[in-house]
Parts: sequence; structure tokens; C-alpha cells
Amino acid sequence: MPPKADSKPALISITAPKEEDFPSWYQQVLTKGEMLEYYDVSGCYIMKPGSYSVWEKIQAWFDSEIKALGVQNAYFPMFVSSRVLEKEKDHVEGFAPEVAWVTKAGTTDLEEPIAIRPTSETVMYPYYAKWIRSHRDLPLKLNQWNSVVRWEFKHPQPFIRTREFLWQEGHTAFLTREEAEEEVLKILDLYSKVYSDLLAVPVIKGRKTEKEKFAGGFFTTTTEGYIPATGRGIQGATSHCLGQNFSKMFGIVVEDPKSTGDKINVWQNSWGLSTRAIGVMVMVHGDNKGLVLPPRVAQYQVVIVPCGLTVKTTEEDKANINNGVLDIEAELKKLGVRAIADTRDNYSPGWKFSDWELRGVPLRLEYGPMDFKKKQVMTVRRMDGVKASVPLSELAETIPKLLDTIHNDMFARAKKEFDTHVVRVTKWEDFVPALNSKNLVQIPWCGRMECEDEIKDKSARQDTDEVEDERAPSMGAKSLCIPFEQPEGIVKGETKCASCGMDAIQWCMFGRSY
Repeated sequence: MPPKADSKPALISITAPKEEDFPSWYQQVLTKGEMLEYYDVSGCYIMKPGSYSVWEKIQAWFDSEIKALGVQNAYFPMFVSSRVLEKEKDHVEGFAPEVAWVTKAGTTDLEEPIAIRPTSETVMYPYYAKWIRSHRDLPLKLNQWNSVVRWEFKHPQPFIRTREFLWQEGHTAFLTREEAEEEVLKILDLYSKVYSDLLAVPVIKGRKTEKEKFAGGFFTTTTEGYIPATGRGIQGATSHCLGQNFSKMFGIVVEDPKSTGDKINVWQNSWGLSTRAIGVMVMVHGDNKGLVLPPRVAQYQVVIVPCGLTVKTTEEDKANINNGVLDIEAELKKLGVRAIADTRDNYSPGWKFSDWELRGVPLRLEYGPMDFKKKQVMTVRRMDGVKASVPLSELAETIPKLLDTIHNDMFARAKKEFDTHVVRVTKWEDFVPALNSKNLVQIPWCGRMECEDEIKDKSARQDTDEVEDERAPSMGAKSLCIPFEQPEGIVKGETKCASCGMDAIQWCMFGRSY
């Protein structure tokens, strides 16, 4: 139910414009919109029901989808010994700056420091080696819903860059490379659907460069989003093929069923989606009135507000309106719509409108004396304020369809914004101007890591229009992904890299990013 109100309601509006002070806007939208509360440990936050309910919707959908693929849920401890963590050299080097260590129990120093997992490969794989004794034990497909800790030194930002966050991490093992690579792409498609089908956020699917791939992995696939207000890319979720790297380190071997006595290392994947998705959703859809939540994940999809009641309204009319509001709530709940009636009598309808707009409820229904007489209700869409009257007799048919329409319209609006800010250039002199115009830039690229480093350095050095903000790091353009949908125009031996002039082998998308 809505929180109890004070007798004199305070101003609750957003005071920092999204276009002018994005960091302050983002902070206000999350806190005033009842999504998040700051905690007394830097980089850690309290997820209130408004945001946790979004995570529950994501969790329920994705959990059902991966179980259909044969994945089972499990849980492993959050602690990992330094001996095990350091077993995979490339992996631990990639995470070393972010690992938090437990060194004391009370006043006693531990004999061996214990790390808090930044991810669980090294926690889980010693036991995969124990459990996988034969090719008949494959595939092994486990997932866990848990939190991880990454003690990043950069300025934390709620949901986007936090020291503890919730996620799921899937860890699977297969006999063959083909099976592993097939799953990598299936999971990536599910991640893309989380963003498009639940959060109404468009993403681009692609492969990370060797420089940006998962530490110790074989290759990494990714979903990349875009934040229009800052012009920055943001990684949405990643699905990694680990190859045989970890199975060699941890001795996860089986006998080759095609030969006698030969041992082969299994092929492994890991994949993860975190509560960062909530931050992306807020950044993409929110406006200067507050949150704008997609209907499929909103805690409340519909709020019903009684209107037109004055001191001159008779008790009978008041009862008719309030009972009507409660009847509408009950009818919508029977349909599976997450509805709430706001019958608080110490707030004006206008104050309630602002309150629920701040919280981002996708659809508001207004019901007053004239609506009672006409047997109708007025609908107001949060995303754009469009109003329409709906007969009460048609609520069951109209409201679910309207919620789907709102989702589709939110996605279409966000995709149009994204598409217009993905720019293709073939000459370096066009690269930084495009970047400074808040675009993601696709260029013909040679694929060399040295060139990748040069692009980041050159694009940072030439940028004179923007002051670096640690809450939105990466001033130079980094590679975001090699898009799976490659534009035409790469001619082998003829097309040159837009940065270094060597032969280009593919289009790669670069941008400033979170």
C-alpha cells in the first residue's frame, strides 16, 4: 500500500533537469521515486520494493527460460581461498584490483586470506572437476542467483557501478566446442529479450574484442545499450565461451567417447545479467517528472485515483466514487494486472498524480462523478500523458492491450533514439566530432589491440568539449563490440581502418561508456 502521508505534503518533484545535470537527476529519480536508499558503506545501496520488484520480474522470466534449456539452480559459498582464486592466472589478474579480502576473524588474523567472490568460476570449478567423471555427466548446466562484490576504485553509481550487486551467473560444461558456442548465443538472445521484451530497451548484440573479453575466457558476446542523455554506451549483459582454459587449470577432463583412453578437457561457458539492467532502464526512460517504468516490470502497472470530490460532494457520491475505484482495482487484479487504488483522503488528486508520476506507474485511471454517471474511466499514459476514456464494461479487454501498447511505444521511442545515434564513419577526422555529438561510432577496423589503444588515447586527447565525470567514466572511446549485424562496405585488401590506415577486417562499434 502507499506510505502514510503527512498532513502537509512536501514538494516531491525532481529539481535537477535530466538534460543539464544528469548525475543529480539520476540520484533524485531513484531516491524520490522510491527505488533506492543510500547506505552508510560507500558503493552499497538498499533496493526498495520499487526496484526489487523489477528484479523479481526479470528473475522470474529468465529463470523460466533457462530451465527450459536444462539449466538447474544451485548455490555456492561467497568465499574463495587465495590459493584457489590464484590458480587461474589470467582470470585473477583481470579481477585483482576489485577483489575484497577478509583477513581477520574478530581480533585474530586468518592463516590464509579469504576473498569475497567477484564472480564464481574459481569457486565452482574445483567441484565441477569432482562431479564430471565421464562424458555421460555432460552437459552440466548450473546457475545461481546471488550477490558478488567488486571493490572498484572508481566513483560508484547506483545500479551502474556498485561494490555489491545482485545477478545471476550461469556456468555450464559441454563435451564439444559446438555445443558450447550454440549455448553462448542462445543465452545472449535471452539477454537481448530481457532488455527488449521486459524493459523496453533496445540493445545491439555483438562480440567483444580480445582486449575487452572476459579475463581468461575464449571469447565474449555482449548486449550493448545506449544512454541518450550522456551519449554513452553501456554493457547490458555478457555471455562468455570460456573454451578449455578453465578446464585445463582445474582438471575437468573426461574420456573421449570416440577413442579409447584419450582424455579431453571439457568446453565451458559462463554468463551473467545483473541489477545494472535496472539502472539502464531508468536512465533510458526516465524524464523530468521522475521514473517512467515499462509495464511488464513495474511494481504497479495501473493506479486508480478518485477525482472531482469537493467539500460540496455528498456522502453518497463520495461512497460511489471510492467504491467504484475499489471495484476497478479488484477487477483489474482478477485479470492479473498489478493495480492499486489510491484512496488516501489527505492528498489532493493533483498531488497524487505527481506522486505516481514520480514513481513511474505506466497507466493512471481517473474516476470522478462524471465518470460514474457515464460508466467510464479516464486513462492517462505516464510515458506521454495521452488521455482516453474507456467504458467500464470494456476494462477487461482494453487495459491489458493498452499496457502492451505502452510497452511497444516505449521501445519504439527508445530504439529510434538509439538508431539515430549510431553513426558510421570511415575517416578519422570524422570520428571525434561524431563522438562529441553523443554518438556511438562504427568504423572499419583492423582488429589490432594496439590500434584499439590508440583510438582511446586519440579520442580522449582531442576532446575539449567535455569535463571528465568520474560517475560516467571513460573519456576516450573504447571498443563496445563487433556487431553481429555487420554493415556492408568492407572489401578485403581495399577497405582501410579508419584509425590507423591498415587493412580493415570488420566494422567495430566504439563509444564513451560506463
